[in-house]
Amino acid sequence: MIELKPELKEADMAIMKPIKFRSRDGLTIHGYITLPKEALKGAKIPMIVTPHGGPHLFRDAWGFNPEAQLFASRGYATLQVNFRVSDGYGKKFYKAGYHQTGRKIMDDIEDGVHYVISQGWIDKNNVAIYGASHGGYATLMGLIKSPELYKAGVDYVGISNISTFIKSLPAYTGPYLKWVKFIWYDLDTPEGKKLADEVSPIYSADKIKAPLFVVQGANDPRVNIAESDQIVEVLRKKGIVVPYMVKYDEGHGFIREENQIDFYKAMLGFFSQHLK
Repeated sequence: MIELKPELKEADMAIMKPIKFRSRDGLTIHGYITLPKEALKGAKIPMIVTPHGGPHLFRDAWGFNPEAQLFASRGYATLQVNFRVSDGYGKKFYKAGYHQTGRKIMDDIEDGVHYVISQGWIDKNNVAIYGASHGGYATLMGLIKSPELYKAGVDYVGISNISTFIKSLPAYTGPYLKWVKFIWYDLDTPEGKKLADEVSPIYSADKIKAPLFVVQGANDPRVNIAESDQIVEVLRKKGIVVPYMVKYDEGHGFIREENQIDFYKAMLGFFSQHLK
């Protein structure tokens, strides 16, 4: 067997536990909690919730997760929730997430937070939310819908306006665009446009009170930089200080090592400032 990272020792890794809970409307939701050793000794620790991207194309899986292990090395738990429409849990569960972006999907994430708090691992007054793409969108919606739950958020290449996001998708993303219209919201119908606007963070930005850090690649073909620009502009006009990192040689997520290091250093500094 070839060891890809022999320098990583299993004994140094935080434990990743599968979890299962009931949503407020009765669905069984699965996910994972990565716990630093302090939590296993009875300490209540800060937590970072990391909604996955997609949301309809992916799911979180058990296994080595470099971000979760990085957060654990700094004393943070990481919660990953496979909310409705996550892949791999059957057609009924998948279809339960149709037209629920920003709605019941957010409820599932929040229900997951309350579940792990009830297990005694987490300091309920020290919870942050961070994600990329749809996860960045979920970060913004989490700060809007549950301001009492999250002390801080990091929006990484996230969507702030569903209408401008969909309209800016390149022509070559045709099949993906069809999925978005079918599973998210169809902007070609009055009802679809109304629903999309109701859950677009840009229109409820005044409800964001917690500290927010926004990160974006300037050449992002999937989530145009305008999505980050407009939420930062609106919040700064309201007098809110919003750190904003833009890398001009990156697209939908950073791939250059120096940029990744800059991002993670800045994010860890942001969390250390706002999570105790």
